[in-house]
Amino acid sequence: MHQKSKDIQKRYEGFLQTPSLWNTNDLYNLSQFDVQQKSSKINIEIDEKLRLGKYIERFVSYQLHQEKKISILCENVQIQQEKRTLGKLDCILKRGNTIIHLEIIYKFYLYDITVGNSEIEHCVGPNKKDSLKEKLTKLKEKQLPLLYSNQCEEYLQSINLSSKEMVQQVYFKGQLFVPYKDKITQLNQLNEACICGFYIKQTELTLFSDCKFYIPNKKDWLVIPHQNVTWISIDVFKKISKGFLDREFSPLVWLKHKNGEINKLFLVWW
Repeated sequence: MHQKSKDIQKRYEGFLQTPSLWNTNDLYNLSQFDVQQKSSKINIEIDEKLRLGKYIERFVSYQLHQEKKISILCENVQIQQEKRTLGKLDCILKRGNTIIHLEIIYKFYLYDITVGNSEIEHCVGPNKKDSLKEKLTKLKEKQLPLLYSNQCEEYLQSINLSSKEMVQQVYFKGQLFVPYKDKITQLNQLNEACICGFYIKQTELTLFSDCKFYIPNKKDWLVIPHQNVTWISIDVFKKISKGFLDREFSPLVWLKHKNGEINKLFLVWW
């Protein structure tokens, strides 16, 4: 297996092992799509130039194609009004006798109790440019209602479908990061299994002076941390990370302790 295939495999395994962001009651009346993991092996070519969201859509497509009871009717459909794009349908599939419009989301959120007043509002993007509340609102008010637009209905009729016979679900996976040393042991709405690391500010780096560091590229944010990378010292890490922080970008980092334990964290600029 050449290196590109190995990279895709590791990312796919990380994607599969990422839990759904919620798995009990519907959140914002958004119903989670549930699919069992059949195999962690993947054999597809993916354009490395794709943005992470598009990259993950390829993973979902591959995963769904492995399901005998699922047939994909269309994917990545642009809905347009004249020359203006109104939005996109990620996937329409048939499972048994049910036709599902599926929106695919994979997010990284930092749990910041200083933001907002609820569990949902506490979840912000690593650079504080987006939030879980904003994403859920966009799904409810823009992305899912697109299915019922006149322009979408025209497209659906062209493939012998109607929005009236469909249900809408989301396939929303996520990684949650909590403040360092924060004892968040119980989440009421979100899936605690999504907590996979912590985040720190620059001033807290001194707590890890005897550790080694590694900064994966963004597609490797999906990867489960492992030993087989080129680790760097804290001094080298500080110099490299300064370039990220100066651009107000919070890098995801693997941290290896002296005892070999590896953590995943975000170093935040804010």
